[in-house]
Amino acid sequence: MRPSGEEGALPAVTGLAASGTAADGDGRRHRPRSATLRGRIDATLRGLRALDGAVYAAVAATPAPTLDTALRRLSQAADHSRISFALAAALATVPGRPRQAAAAGVCAIAVASASADLVGKRLVRRSRPDREAARVAMARHVPMPASASFPSGHTASAVAFAAAVGSVLPLAGPPLGLLAAAVGYSRVHTGVHYPGDVAAGALLGLASAAAVRECATCRRIRGPLNTPTSGRRGG
Repeated sequence: MRPSGEEGALPAVTGLAASGTAADGDGRRHRPRSATLRGRIDATLRGLRALDGAVYAAVAATPAPTLDTALRRLSQAADHSRISFALAAALATVPGRPRQAAAAGVCAIAVASASADLVGKRLVRRSRPDREAARVAMARHVPMPASASFPSGHTASAVAFAAAVGSVLPLAGPPLGLLAAAVGYSRVHTGVHYPGDVAAGALLGLASAAAVRECATCRRIRGPLNTPTSGRRGG
């Protein structure tokens, strides 16, 4: 026979296990660390989304008639990286470092665009902002893209080009960086992106430029090592 009080012990322990909690010596129940961490992450993401939406709404509600037309045109001119490609074509006409900078910039655009469109947008699938609900002024409107909102491909490509060219031609870095920042802001001003999309696009652009720079560095290092030395015979 079991001692008195043991019959209810096993069901009680089983119930605690099934509910995913544990009890300490005082009988208090605690959630597992993984559940607590997941809850904190979810709360942080909710807070970031709320902040993202609030900043978007603030930009939409702030009148800026002197900027509306200019930023709308800039946003449209940046479609398919037309501004960056035009600048790359101009740089490519000058032999030496400008031509190298143009090649690095174009490669960085390719990496950033592929990463944003084929990876980022397909993984996150964030819906575009509701421009009408936010009452974005009609003077700012550009065609609303059909693709996912996160990350901003325009920003990723513009930042990637600026960072890659700037790594070869340092003097070109600051003005190209300002242009990339203007392109990124124009996407929020015209109502087609949240600020968080633009921030993520900028980080992706920097990473793409760094990847291209690293690849170029590896090629320069491997080149001399793989070049056969004339006049030497193997032992």
